[in-house]
This record gives sequence, structure tokens and C-alpha cells, in this order.
Amino acid sequence: MALLIHLKTVSELRGRGDRIAKVTFRGQSFYSRVLENCEDVADFDETFRWPVASSIDRNEMLEIQVFNYSKVFSNKLIGTFRMVLQKVVEESHVEVTDTLIDDNNAIIKTSLCMEVQYQATDGTVGSWDDGDFLGDESLQEEEKDSQETDGLLPGSRASSRPPGEKSFRRAGRSVFSAMKLGKNRSHKEEPQRPDEPAVLEMEDLDHLAIRLADGLDPDSVSLASVTALTTNVSNKRSKPDIKMEPSAGRPMDYQVSITVIEARQLVGLNMDPVVCVEVGDDKKYTSMKESTNCPYYNEYFVFDFHVSPDVMFDKIIKISVIHSKNLLRSGTLVGSFKMDVGTVYLQPEHQFHHKWAILSDPDDISSGLKGYVKCDVAVVGKGDNIKTPHKANETDEDDIEGNLLLPEGVPPERQWARFYVKIYRAEGLPRMNTSLMANVKKAFIGENKDLVDPYVQVFFAGQKGKTSVQKSSYEPLWNEQVVFTDLFPPLCKRMKVQIRDSDKVNDVAIGTHFIDLRKISNDGDKGFLPTLGPAWVNMYGSTRNYTLLDEHQDLNEGLGEGVSFRARLLLGLAVEILDTSNPELTSSTEVQVEQATPISESCAGKMEEFFLFGAFLEASMIDRRNGDKPITFEVTIGNYGNEVDGLSRPQRPRPRKEPGDEEELDLIQNASDDEAGDAGDLASVSSTPPVRPQVTDRNYFHLPYLERKPCIYIKSWWPDQRRRLYNANIVDHIADKLEEGLNDVQEMIKTEKSYPERRLRGVLEELSCGCCRFLSLADKDQGHSSRTRLDRERLKSCMRELESMGQQARTLRAQVKRHTVRDKLRLCQNFLQKLRFLADEPQHSIPDIFIWMMINNKRVAYARVPSKDLLFSIVEEETGKDCAKVKTLFLKLPGKRGFGSAGWTVQAKVELYLWLGLSKQRKEFLCGLPCGFEEVKAAQGLGLHAFPPVSLVYTKKQVFQLRAHMYQARSLFAADSSGLSDPFARVFFINQSQCTEVLNETLCPTWDQMLVFDNLELYGEAHELRDDPPIIVIEIYDQDSMGKADFMGRTFAKPLVKMADEAYCPPRFPPQLEYYQIYRGNATAGDLLAAFELLQIGPAGKADLPPINGPVDVDRGPIMPVPVGIRPVLSKYRVEVLFWGLRDLKRVNLAQVDRPRVDIECAGKGVQSSLIHNYKKNPNFNTLVKWFEVDLPENELLHPPLNIRVVDCRAFGRYTLVGSHAVSSLRRFIYRPPDRSAPSWNTTGEVVVTMEPEVPIKKLETMVKLDATSEAVVKVDVAEEEKEKKKKKKKGTAEEPEEEEPDESMLDWWSKYFASIDTMKEQLRQQEPSGIDLEEEEVDNTEGLKGSVKGKEKARAAKEEKKKKTQSSGSGQGSEAPEKKKPKIDELKVYPKELESEFDNFEDWLHTFNLLRGKTGDDEDGSTEEERIVGRFKGSLCVYKVPLPEDVSREAGYDSTYGMFQGIPSNDPINVLVRVYVVRATDLHPADINGKADPYIAIRLGKTDIRDKENYISKQLNPVFGKSFDIEASFPMESMLTVAVYDWDLVGSDDLIGETKIDLENRFYSKHRATCGIAQTYSTHGYNIWRDPMKPSQILTRLCKDSKVDGPHFGPPGRVKVANRVFTGPSEIEDENGQRKPTDEHVALLALRHWEDIPRTGCRLVPEHVETRPLLNPDKPGIEQGRLELWVDMFPMDMPAPGTPLDISPRKPKKYELRVIIWNTDEVVLEDDDFFTGEKSSDIFVRGWLKGQQEDKQDTDVHYHSLTGEGNFNWRYLFPFDYLAAEEKIVISKKESMFSWDETEYKIPARLTLQIWDADHFSADDFLGAIELDLNRFPRGAKTAKQCSMEMATGEVDVPLVSIFKQKRVKGWWPLLARNENDEFELTGKVEAELHLLTAEEAEKNPVGLARNEPDPLEKPNRPDTSFIWFLNPLKSARYFLWHTYRWLLLKLLLLLLLLLLLALFLYSVPGYLVKKILGA
Repeated sequence: MALLIHLKTVSELRGRGDRIAKVTFRGQSFYSRVLENCEDVADFDETFRWPVASSIDRNEMLEIQVFNYSKVFSNKLIGTFRMVLQKVVEESHVEVTDTLIDDNNAIIKTSLCMEVQYQATDGTVGSWDDGDFLGDESLQEEEKDSQETDGLLPGSRASSRPPGEKSFRRAGRSVFSAMKLGKNRSHKEEPQRPDEPAVLEMEDLDHLAIRLADGLDPDSVSLASVTALTTNVSNKRSKPDIKMEPSAGRPMDYQVSITVIEARQLVGLNMDPVVCVEVGDDKKYTSMKESTNCPYYNEYFVFDFHVSPDVMFDKIIKISVIHSKNLLRSGTLVGSFKMDVGTVYLQPEHQFHHKWAILSDPDDISSGLKGYVKCDVAVVGKGDNIKTPHKANETDEDDIEGNLLLPEGVPPERQWARFYVKIYRAEGLPRMNTSLMANVKKAFIGENKDLVDPYVQVFFAGQKGKTSVQKSSYEPLWNEQVVFTDLFPPLCKRMKVQIRDSDKVNDVAIGTHFIDLRKISNDGDKGFLPTLGPAWVNMYGSTRNYTLLDEHQDLNEGLGEGVSFRARLLLGLAVEILDTSNPELTSSTEVQVEQATPISESCAGKMEEFFLFGAFLEASMIDRRNGDKPITFEVTIGNYGNEVDGLSRPQRPRPRKEPGDEEELDLIQNASDDEAGDAGDLASVSSTPPVRPQVTDRNYFHLPYLERKPCIYIKSWWPDQRRRLYNANIVDHIADKLEEGLNDVQEMIKTEKSYPERRLRGVLEELSCGCCRFLSLADKDQGHSSRTRLDRERLKSCMRELESMGQQARTLRAQVKRHTVRDKLRLCQNFLQKLRFLADEPQHSIPDIFIWMMINNKRVAYARVPSKDLLFSIVEEETGKDCAKVKTLFLKLPGKRGFGSAGWTVQAKVELYLWLGLSKQRKEFLCGLPCGFEEVKAAQGLGLHAFPPVSLVYTKKQVFQLRAHMYQARSLFAADSSGLSDPFARVFFINQSQCTEVLNETLCPTWDQMLVFDNLELYGEAHELRDDPPIIVIEIYDQDSMGKADFMGRTFAKPLVKMADEAYCPPRFPPQLEYYQIYRGNATAGDLLAAFELLQIGPAGKADLPPINGPVDVDRGPIMPVPVGIRPVLSKYRVEVLFWGLRDLKRVNLAQVDRPRVDIECAGKGVQSSLIHNYKKNPNFNTLVKWFEVDLPENELLHPPLNIRVVDCRAFGRYTLVGSHAVSSLRRFIYRPPDRSAPSWNTTGEVVVTMEPEVPIKKLETMVKLDATSEAVVKVDVAEEEKEKKKKKKKGTAEEPEEEEPDESMLDWWSKYFASIDTMKEQLRQQEPSGIDLEEEEVDNTEGLKGSVKGKEKARAAKEEKKKKTQSSGSGQGSEAPEKKKPKIDELKVYPKELESEFDNFEDWLHTFNLLRGKTGDDEDGSTEEERIVGRFKGSLCVYKVPLPEDVSREAGYDSTYGMFQGIPSNDPINVLVRVYVVRATDLHPADINGKADPYIAIRLGKTDIRDKENYISKQLNPVFGKSFDIEASFPMESMLTVAVYDWDLVGSDDLIGETKIDLENRFYSKHRATCGIAQTYSTHGYNIWRDPMKPSQILTRLCKDSKVDGPHFGPPGRVKVANRVFTGPSEIEDENGQRKPTDEHVALLALRHWEDIPRTGCRLVPEHVETRPLLNPDKPGIEQGRLELWVDMFPMDMPAPGTPLDISPRKPKKYELRVIIWNTDEVVLEDDDFFTGEKSSDIFVRGWLKGQQEDKQDTDVHYHSLTGEGNFNWRYLFPFDYLAAEEKIVISKKESMFSWDETEYKIPARLTLQIWDADHFSADDFLGAIELDLNRFPRGAKTAKQCSMEMATGEVDVPLVSIFKQKRVKGWWPLLARNENDEFELTGKVEAELHLLTAEEAEKNPVGLARNEPDPLEKPNRPDTSFIWFLNPLKSARYFLWHTYRWLLLKLLLLLLLLLLLALFLYSVPGYLVKKILGA
């Protein structure tokens, strides 16, 4: 069904102008082309066609609008024509001529003439008539596919063209066709009016496209208007993105590190838990902790792997808790937790830190959780650096629910679910046995069996299940399902489904498919559970021919890219969430295999015949090592087309009659006559005829196809699931455009082009349009039977995602501003990832297409093309991106052969045209080929129109000349052992190649050479070649005097094309030089600066071409330089070089370097340093500064690299190259005069900076912009003066014990350190939530004013404020109690990374250049850049345009010999005292078998080597060293300090754990003054004593003098002036005796801490600090082996000597004694039944211990037969322990086992455990309940037993928390809890206890006895007598039993008896009384 409109003319137009028409039907518009400069008649003569799905209704409208077209403004409407289609429906063919109406519906003169034709489905109306319209065959295509015409699809064909030529345009073609036309560079955008959007409508652009195609010069279009939707074509066009080497499958180093910290709430009574950590198949165990439900381990495990990423990320990490495991028994599993490594790797920083894993029992899924394990899990690959959060006191992680070990978005309550994997059947399996065996069998048994015995194995979450084996079947049928039970959502991302061949010896994989659960489910609120199929999945692997040892077997296991189709499998997947309360549920999680219900054949889609056509237009760059035998190419899809080893080919399915198929069959029978006969004999032709290759050059052949291009075509049958691929293609199109746009924006930012934000806005606009387009196209719901649930759900979720993405893109577009471009670019990258994720379709349909190059029937190299990229659709957006296009393919070697250097050589480059679609749509298959060919058909196809050709003969050819302007390359690969190369470039185009000259010994060659390729014959239409010229391949080689040249890298380019009829003039010509990234395998290997132009040679021959002017260089021989106009414009620059010295030069050819010299070269000019006469004695140069002048390009981006070479001058005038370094970019060394208008330069007026004695309340508000004129005040927090402290102390400390000031004598360096770590953690925490805002803030700040307030300080100020608030609101209220007020302790700065990374490597004026030598290693050799470093050159560069800026030379003290390097210190040798303080190490890599290490410190500097071996720390991975080392060194000879951590071994040599290197020299000379950090406050005694021998005032004076700053002027007291900054602060200091003295040091220190604000020369000074340095081990490059915290002080020996080193030795734990008195218990549950009376009672005793000292547990005596749950004890426990107050940990030293050499120190949180037990004589005692009190913060006990409730312990009510270390004595009632059957807590008793803490000294003075012993004995408890055995006094006990229990009953009975007695007496006495009464006696 279709509606066709033929728009002929529009007449009676007014005026003159460009006209365009828009035709709309059912909301779908098509535009005509633009008719330029027409007067009164516009002769459109175009045809538009709408395929329609539902019949046209009589009332539907057709609308035609005619516009005056405008390039810049919106089009102006001339008039509209509307027509109701009633007549068309009735008559099917109508001619109309009518007038138009204007906006106001008034009739105007203008009239239009057109024809309308409608063809209905049933054929009732209208029949196709060849004479209709233009007689163009392309329009006579039938729509045989009912589904195809669903919905309204844009597929109009414009038919205005000279008759006879065959080509047509698709309407709706993307805008790129507009801009493709030879744009090769982005243009400077024209500034655009702010209100005008940078976007044209899609359609307008289309017209633009057409107009351009009509020959207008494309650059006359204002790019500002088009830029939004067309790209800066440079990326797409001139830099094809082709990746050569497969990256997957290559093994890498990984390290999984897991710290098990503790476990809590383990279910079970009185257990001895062990934690088992499993990664893959490796298991490690923690030690066992006795009788506890909350063990504390803090043990660290490391697992090392060397596998490929796929294998690594599928490994399962399993953490399980086992109860009572010992040597003899394996223990019982309490619960386990598992997740895959990939989940951890996807986390931020690749880690979970201090998170709680939920344990569940896989054997009993109806029970709830079994406890929690707190752990750290991290996965590190090579080169990942992990930021470990700082290790310090863990107080805030006790919130278990808030810190679960689950990725974002996974609910904490996970449910059990069943995963059903249904395996139905498979097809197309390869044979897995030798044919020899088969023949033997056939001879004996006489039957021919299929040679494969397949079964399917499914792996999921560490479990595997397998189906039955189907004996000898290529098409096995299983109908089985494998059922897994696991928690949902699972933390394992992939399920592996593998078809395997069962074999007696060993089973092998046939093919593997991974199901990614993220792609088949959606966790949103409208999401869906994982579901799949039933759908076919295709499996790929090694080639199908069977060999005994398949070298590509890994490919079948799913590692690496499959090189051939193996099989396809029909499977389904469903998930059912289990209701665990259901009693029928089997509660095991074993894998089960059951029968599944079979499904009908058609449910995976109706089988359709597909047609694949391919034409090979060129085959070149065939590797010569393949020999010169004839070559053929084979194309296969599935097993179709596979001649060699396809074997089991599915038969062509006969169309079976099904009830719904009647009309379909009709259609097929009424097929057009030319197709009727050919279906039977259209045999597939899948390979090209063999052709013998011809030589191109030394490395490559090509195939001489010339004008005859071979074709292939294949018929195949697949289920029709095109809709899936169509939707994926639409998303892919959107993603491709987005990616291209983002690359543009990045390129614009990188090359500093103007207006990147406009381009980004355009990209976002395009994205939102694309999303809308998807919504309109994808919703064509066919509702076929074969659409699976996943199809429907995915479509819904894709539509939701894209809709929201479209909206986000629109909102984002509005936010893109100049300064936010970078941030928004990052957000757009997320869009891109999401789109790529959505486009990946998990249910396959048509298998991928493989192209194999065959030589002698052997498969040599292949390429693989996804079928969706080739799939044809009549809707433009749904068509695959390579369908009907010529694609350049580079063939590669299969499998592992393609790794490494073999993968770098191109095996072959093929230009291939491919088309894949339904056979019914076959007419389209030639539509995209370059025009100008004749078809050559096979004999049976002659005369049949639809019969595909076997080859094409091109009659049209164009002749071109290619000019390759090779200017220079930089940062090339070092191919020679000298560390340099002799590079030349080889350029390939079609089948020609040429080389540049060889330049010796350089990595940055400037060839400056033009290569001219003449007489290039290209086939096809000229304009098509202009749009899409062939790719140029450039390869860089290293020339060797011996042997062949070595490959160094490759890049691709597309030339800029000039046709014969175009002028060679701007803006397109001459082309500009561009950088092309050079790749070697997957690694980048430099850049090439070049330009390429392809010039058509017209009829006049070469005379028309732009002349090749430019002298032929006489010196260089016949080499043409790059012509003027293309080569860069040069200016004269001066390069000044600072030569400082050489360091660490290694030997060259076994000889030591003795007399080195440095040569500097840039662009052919250079300078040499002076000679160092004796390198050993003094490696510094004596002439410091030299310069040379050189011509450099004006454009900084084109600056050539600068080469630094070091040579050793040997005897007899010989030179040896030691090493070299190339500075690839001079940008950072270009001198830029300072901006004197900046506030920091303003030196007029004064700025006052005061120092307040109080802590500032609001730091944020007091930070004021420091511009020079305002009197700004900056408050800085500083230690309060002692007086204030004393005042505070006198003010009662009683009411607020929290806020007491620490006593000065108590504080030590560690107090300062821990306070600083808390601050650092606070800062990091502040940064986390506000990460993005913070970045933006910083961006804005730094632009406005330099460093007046840094983001971190802000964060800190905010923190201070928060603290104030919480404190002011009352420190006693439970919720705020944990927020302790920080006592005022002076802090230092703890850097979580190396100090140099914070201060730009201390390269403020002295730079370090690594000298390299030797070949660059390739990945698999594992040789890193480290190993190539042979030394370092220290110096610097300064580049500026030649006349030196006046102001520099005029400055005071300018010394011309130093040029730009004024004020640098002398480089004579200097002696220095180096003092290294090593604080501690964290997370060391275990070095011993027991998973621990015995670390000690080793320090090397020059000849000094200190090994602190005797002070090793036993069995610690987090050792605290706390040591300082003094070393005397002399710079420059000894300047590299190495601090290493070794593992002490009793036997054998010690192992290196890791080391870190520090360059002391750069620190020493840096302006940041890194010799000794500046403290926060100045103090002459105490813990914060000033370390530097120079006082702050002396340092300040020295700094001012060195940097020529006016000052410092001290006075009046408490004030100092430096330049125009005035600092005020305290003017007195207290010495140790409390005497006050006047001093200037405080203000001097304030000035130093604000040195960065000093105009012109200010910079940040290094504060007092501790830096954290990663430890590395050369054996495991790139993977951190732990971290070391240290700092280094340096003091020149010619200055006054520094004081003694700070004492940072680790704090000795303090000895304490905890006395616990158990007074009473109450309401204890009663456990025992009495033997005689059934009475409930308990024999209670209480057990207590301090955590970690279970073996010293203490028990009270037993209170027998408590009938009320009351127990009386009066029992005292004594617990002596060692305690570290700063870390809040108890320290225990004990031998790990009887074999241990020495004691191991453990640090354990201080927790007291109290338990109540029921004592039994014969069986084990019963556990009743327990409570654990954290001695630092536990709930205050209740005053009475009644007030004591369960909530006190669970934390559900706010109870004041107390610390025994502050309160010293606490008494009260605490609840004891246990878990009931439902795992809920219940109250099982209450205990009254008294805790009393004393220091060891106090305890000695005041001793007490254990239990109730002397001294100070407790009195005996008063227990009721029943507790004695009841038969001694039966009556008494009976009284107690009976009375106690049946008291009320007995009373009632007594009353009753009395009543009965009364009644009886009454009855007894009544008769006598009555008688008396009657008788009247």
C-alpha cells in the first residue's frame, strides 16, 4: 500500500527567489529540493511516496505548503493547498490543478499542479502501470511484506533527474549528507545572535543538503546555522577511527585484597567462629575466636591473579562464617555472602570500605539473615591507583544498616529467587570428532552418525548445572531447564551458558554465551525481573574444521573474539521470587535440572529468507608473508556460505501453511514474473574467484581487480526478528552522532577553537531530536507472536530512558555556558554510555558475517561484521550503519595469533560493499554502490532483473593525483637499543605506496616532504568520490642497517578532495595540517602532523592542477618540501635553557659515565651544555644558562618537540649516547608576561590580615576577597592563649565533663596526629556529597581571585560550624553525645597522597626530565618505562618571541647572564642533614605463608644504608613504626632517598614488601620551602615545639630578601608588614615556667602561612605535615603493596644545628584494671523443668570477659533453683588490660601458636561481654542471654530493675551514653538479650552490675580480691533456702513450691472451704432449730 504524490509545478509566483515545497500526510513531511532564483513558475517535478499500513480513510487530508526559502532566516510561507482524499480513494489516480490559500485562508493567485495516486492492499483500486510517472524502475517495487509497511515510514524517493541515470535520494537522510561534501576542517564559527538557536530544523538541513549537492559551494553556508546538526566533519572525515588489535582475552595482573574486620549478630549460641574468604578457587581462613557471637579479627588477605579481564570479573568472592572448625572437622556453615569481582571493580575506587556483608544460609532459605561480617574488599588491576580511606578510629561504622556491603541501588532486604534457564535445542553444531573415526564406525556398524555428543552447562554465582547429553546429534533437542536458587537481585552480573561435547577423555567447549543480567532486567520502579527469550543466541569461537589440538580453543570458552560461527542455541530465562514462608518450599539451593515444556517452532520468529550481497571493490595491503599463491575471499553468515567446513547446513525450510499465512502465500504466488522462476536455482556464490596477488612494495601485495569487481551473494533462512535490530540501530545512530559531536567538542577544547559551548548545545539539541525520533519510530508494535516478554519490556524501558534523556538533554542545553562546558561534557559522556548499553541487544537473531581470506583452502585472516550494521530497512534510521555502503575492513589474524607484534601488521585491507535484507526487498541491493557499472550475471540469471551479478564492470573511472604533505611526527616509539629510532613513513593509497626519507636518530622527525601519487584510477561517480574518498594508510617504520625495517605504528586519514571543476581556493584549499594519532596495537605511539589532498585530473590533464612550486631541495636530493600555504607560518623565538645537573646515570655498555654533556635540539637548531669533568665528584654543570634562537610556528599547537640528549665524551674524541628525552609540548615552558592588572599584582594600599585569639565562629563569612584596596580582614584560627585555658579550667568542669581541656603534659605528638586525621576524614566526608558543587565553586574561585579561599578550607569551615551548632544545642542529649567536642589541639596536615603531587612535583623552577634508552617495551614483555630510565636531567626551559619583553630586562637586579632565570640559587655541592620520620604503614602486602608479615624499615640515601632489622614488628600488616632516622648527605651526589619496608625472615634473606623514592633535591630547592614544614602555631616547649632551627621571623626575613619583596617591617608589637600586606596577631609568648615574653614570632608565622597572598612572588609554603606514600615492588609493577606515612626534614649543615628529633615513638599502652561486681540478676528466663513437680527453675551463673581475652573468662558461682529468675551473687571479676586511649583499643600480646617465634600484638576494641547461663550437671550448660558493652560508649544503667528495658541495648530509645574511661565508676541494671526462633531479639534477663576502672598504680595501692576473697571482700549473698536440695527439708520446700506458685489458688480454696463449712453447719443446725421454733420451745 502506498500513496504517491507527483508535484509538477507551482505557477503565478510573485517576485524572484528560492522556492521550496513541503508535502505532509499523516503528520509525516517531505521537502522538495530548493529551486533557486525562480521567477513566476517553479518547476518542481518531484515524486513523494508514503508506504501506508492501514487503508486511507476518505476524510484524511493531504497538505502542500510552498515557501520562499532563506539560508539564514526561517522560510516564509507563500501559500498552502489542502485536499481531502475522498476522490483519490475512490478513483486511485487524480490530477489536480488548484490555487493556494494564504495564512488567513484567503485565496491567492498562485496555483499548483500535481498528480496523486493511491494503491490499496487488496488490489481493488488502481494497478501499477509502467507508464505511470517517470518510468523509473526504482519506483516499481512491491511491498510484499505486510509487517514492513506497518506504520507510516518515511521512504520517499525523489524522482527528478535526467532520465537514464540510475540514482535516487532518500528523503530523511541525515544531515551529514549535507556537510559530508568535502568539509575537512571545522570553520571558525561566525558569531551568532544570542537569541537565535544554533539549530536548523532537521528538514531544513535536508534541503540544505540537497542544495549543496546541487553544486553550491558548501562553505558559503553559514556554519553557525548548520553547526548544531552537522559535525565539524574533520573528525569523521579525515580521521577514520579504526582499532586494529583485539584487547580482550589478554591476561593482566590483578590483586584482590580483603580485610575481615569483625562479625556481629551471628546466629547461634556460644560459637567459635572462623571466617573463610574465597576468591575463585583460592581459600584463606582467619584465626578462630572462642565463644563469641561478635568476633573481632582485623585480618588482611591478598589474592594475586594473572588472567584476562573476562575471567577475572566472573570470579566469585565468597565470605562465609564457619562454626567450630578444627583440624579434624570442617565445621558447620553459619552463613555466607557472595558477589562477583566485577561488581567490586565497578564501585567507585574499585572498592568497598568498611561495609557489612549480610550472611545467609544457602541450605536453609526460609530462615532470615545469619549475621553480618564487616570487611573491606578492593580489586586492583595494573595501573589502577586506589585511594584507601584513612585508617583511624572506627567509631561511626557501627550503623550496620547504613553501611551494607551492597552496590548502590540494591535493596538491603534481598529475597530468595529461582532462576530458570530453559534449554530447548541447538542447531548448526560443528563436528567434534575426526572423520577417520567416522569412517571406521561406518565400516563396522554401517550407519553414518553425527560426530558430536552435545550437552549444555550453565554457570551462575559459583554454581553450575548441566543438561543431559544428546548422543551424536548436530541438531540436539533437550527441552530441559536448569534451576538455580540465589538471592535477588544477585551480586553476580553474568551467567555463562556453554555447549560442550561429551567425550570419554575430556569434554571440550563447543561455544560459550554470556547472559548479562543487567541487560535483561531493569531495576527501576517500572522495571522488570530478568527475562529472556525463548530466543536464539549465536555462539562464535574457533574455526569449524576439527583438529585434535585446537589452538583457538580459548575462543570457544568465550575468551577473545570468536572467529567463526559455532552453533546457535534456543534458550529462555525466567526468574521467580520465592515466598520463603511457604512450607512446601524445598529450602536447599542445590542446582536442579528438570524437564521444560517444549515450545512451538515459530515462537522464536517466523522463518524468512534473507539475502546477503557483497562486492569486493579493492583488496590491498596483503601481508607478503602469506606468499604469492592465488587468494580468494569467502563470506559466511552462520553456516551459509561456508564451503570448507560448514558441514551441517540447515535445509531450506518449506513455508508451512498456517492459518494466518493465506494472504502471504498469495503474495508470493503473484510475485512479479521476473522473480518467479529464480527462487529454485539461485545458488549462493559465497567466495570470490582466486586471484594471484601483485607486489605493492616490500611488505605488501594487492589484488589487481582493476575495473572488474567480484561479487558474492548468499541466501539464508533466519527467524524474522528484524525489529530488535532496527531498534538497536536507531539507538546506535543516535549514539554515533552524539559520540562524534562530543569528540568534536573535545577537539575544539583541546585545540582551543572558539565557541565549543555552541557546538555542545548543538550536540544536545541533536540528541533530544534523536530521542524524539526514536519514540516515534520504535513504537510500531507489531504484536507478533514471536515477540518475547523481554522485547516488550525492553522497548518500554528504552522508550522511557530515551524520553527522559531527551528532556535532560534539553535542560542541559540551557545550562551549557562557557565555563561549564567541561562539566557538561562529562555528563554527556554518561548519556553516551547509557545509549551504548541500551543498543546492545541481548536476544540475537541473525548471526554476524565473517569475511575470510583463504589461500590454498586455508583460512588466513578474517574480519567480523555485526549483521545489524548491514541490515536494510525502508526507514533511514533503522538501516544498519554499513548497509549499502562501501566499508574499509582490515583483516586480522585469528585468536592468540593476533596478539602482540603479529597483530600489528595488517593482513589485508579490503574495500567491501555489503547489503543484507529480506529476499523480498532484494531490488534495493545495489542502491549504494558507486555508480557507473554494468552487471555481469551468471548464465542462468541472464535477462532476469532481480538476479544478482557475479561481478561488476566499471565503465566510469576518474583519474586523480594524491598529494601527501608529511610535515612531522612526534613522540614516536623507540625502536633501537639507543632509545631512538630512524623513522620513515610509508603512505598507502589504493594500490600504490611511497616513502618519506629516513631521518636518523630521532623520535620527533620533521620530514617536511610532499609525496605525489600520480595516475590514481578510482572507479565510480565523481561526486561520490568527493564525498567519500578511500582511506589513506600511513605506517611509520624504523630503518635498520641490517635486516628489514621495524614497524613503529600506523594511522589512517581521508584526503580532502578537489574535483576538476572546483577552484583551488580558500576556505577549503589549501588544506591545513592536522594531528593524527599513531597506534601500535592498542597503545598510542605518537602523533603525525600532515595534510592530504586528492585532486582530480580533468580533461586538460595536469596543467589544471595547482602548480607544485617550491624549490626542489638541492641538499636533500629530489625531495619536494611541503608547499607554502600548508606549512606553518614561522616566527623567531629564543629558547633559554637552564642546565642544572645530571642524576643517577646508569652504565653504558658496562662502562661508567664519566664526562657527560647535554645537547638540546629543536627544529634543527640547538645548544650544548658545558662538559661535566668528573660526574662522580660533582654531577652539576658549571655554566647554568645558555640560549639559542630558532624559527617556530606561530600556532603553539604545531610547535615541534624539543630533544634533550645526554652523551658521554670518551677518549679519542668518541661520543656515546647515554639517553634521550623528547619534550613533546613546549607550551608549559612558554614565557607569558604576568597580568599586571590582576589583584595579586596590585601593590598600592594596604591589606590587613589579623589573627584572632578565639576560634572563629564562621570562617566562611570572614573570608573576604583580598583585592588590594579594601581593608580586608582574614581571621585565622590559632591556639588559644594559655590564660584563656586556665580561665576555662576554673569555670566548673563538673557540669560539662565532655568539654574539658586536655592537659598540656598529657598531649604528645600522637594526639596532634590523631586530631589531624579526624580533620582530614571530616574534610573528605564533606567533599563526597558535594563533589560536583565543589568543583564548580573552585573553578569560579580560581578565575576570580587566586587562593583567597580554597574549597578544602571551605569544607573545614562548614565543619567547624556544624560542630558549634551541635555543641550549643546541648552536649548531654543522647543523640549528640557521640559528636564529641574536639579539644583544641594544634594540628598538622595529613596528606592522603605524596607531598609532591600536592605541590606540582616541586617543579616550580627546576624540572626533572627522565632520560630513556633501549627499545620501548610492548605490553606482553612487561617492560615498563621505569626500566628504560637510565638517568635524569635536571634543568628548565623558557621560550619567548625574540625581542625580550622590556619590563623583564628593566627590573631591579636583572642579570643578563641568567636571562629569564633570575634569582636561582647556586648549584655548588651542599651538605645537608636529612631527618626521616616514619610514622606507620597500612595495608602491607602479606609476605609470609600465614598471611601476615614481619615488617621493618630500611632507608637508603647515597652510600648510607640503614636497616632497622632488630626492631621488626611481628605479624603485622598495619605496623606503627614511630621512628626517626638522621642521615648526613651531600647534594647533588646523594639526592634520591629510598624508604623501603622489608619482611623479616628467621631463615633466608628478607623479602622486599615495597619501597618509595623521594627526590630530596627538588624539595630542597623549591620555592615552596619543603625543607621543614611550617607549623600551625609557634611554641617553644611542649608537644608542639618549633622544629626548625630558624625562627619564623628569620624565615620571613630570608624569604623577603630572596624574592626581593619589601619587608618585613615589624612593629608596633603584634604587627608586621610585608609588601602591601599587614599581619597582626598576639605579641607575647609563654615559656615553660609560665613567664610571658614579648615576641614577633606569632605574626611572622601568620605572614608565612599567608605567603601565597603576597603580590608577585607569593606561593604556598609547605605546612607541617605527614604524607602518605604508596609502596611499590618492582616485581609487581603498578600495583600498590601498601602505604607508608612519613615526613622528611632537611637542614643545611652550614646553618645552626636543629634540635633533637621529635619523639614520635608509638604510645605505650597504659595499664588499667577493670573491676566488675555482679550484684544481682532478675527476670532471667527459666530453663529447667523440675523432675517431680514440673516446676520451672534455673541454675543461674554469670560469665564475663573482655573482648579478645576469652580464655581469661570469669564465672560467678551458681545460684541454684532460682524460681523467679532472681539471682544474688555479690561477685567480683578483675580484668587487667593494656589500653591505647588515642585509638580506643585494647592491646594484647600473645603467641599465635606453640610454634610461633615471638608474640604477636593485636589491637581490639574495648568491649566487655556479660552472659547469663543455666548450669547443668551432666549436659553442657545452656546459654540464656548476653550483652556487650563498648567501654567507650555504652548506655548508662537503669536505677532499678523495673526501669531496665530491652530497648536500652538495641538502641531504639535514646539513652545517655557513658564512657568508663571518663566516669571511672558506674552502677546500674542492664538488659540481657538472646535471639528467639524467628531471629528476633528478646529480653532474657537483667543484671545489676558495678563497673570500676582504675589505673594499674591505683589498683596496686588499693587492692581487692577476686570473687568474694580478701582484701576488701564482698558479703555473701542472701539467697532463699530453696536453693538447697529440696529433700533435706521437704516441707519447707513444698511450702515454697506450693505457696509460691499456687498462693491464690490456695487462698481461694480456703475461702471456699470456709463457705462450705458454714453451709454445712447451717444445714446441720437448721432442722433442730426449726423444730425448736415450731414446737415453740
